[in-house]
Amino acid sequence: MKKVQRPEVSEKDASHLVDIDEELGMFDHPRNVKRVLYGFYTCVVLLLAVDLVYHRHAIFAWESYFGFYAVFGFVACVVLVLVAKYVLRPLVMRKEDYYD
Repeated sequence: MKKVQRPEVSEKDASHLVDIDEELGMFDHPRNVKRVLYGFYTCVVLLLAVDLVYHRHAIFAWESYFGFYAVFGFVACVVLVLVAKYVLRPLVMRKEDYYD
């Protein structure tokens, strides 16, 4: 097995409760994180390119616009997060001393 080069650890980093002797994970190396992000960006570009040439049988006129489903999905995700934060969170949140 290839020996993993460990990043430099400063005193500031040592203040958390992580075992320094444990083996580093895949995403502990910035190079691997960049590779994954490049893969995601490549998929996005390829899917948008397919959107240019793929013919959809749209029911409504706006469904045939370029990138409609990407924008629709992004807006739906943002709305879902905002509803969860500002509507659902106050409904299920307990007082700080609930279990006392």
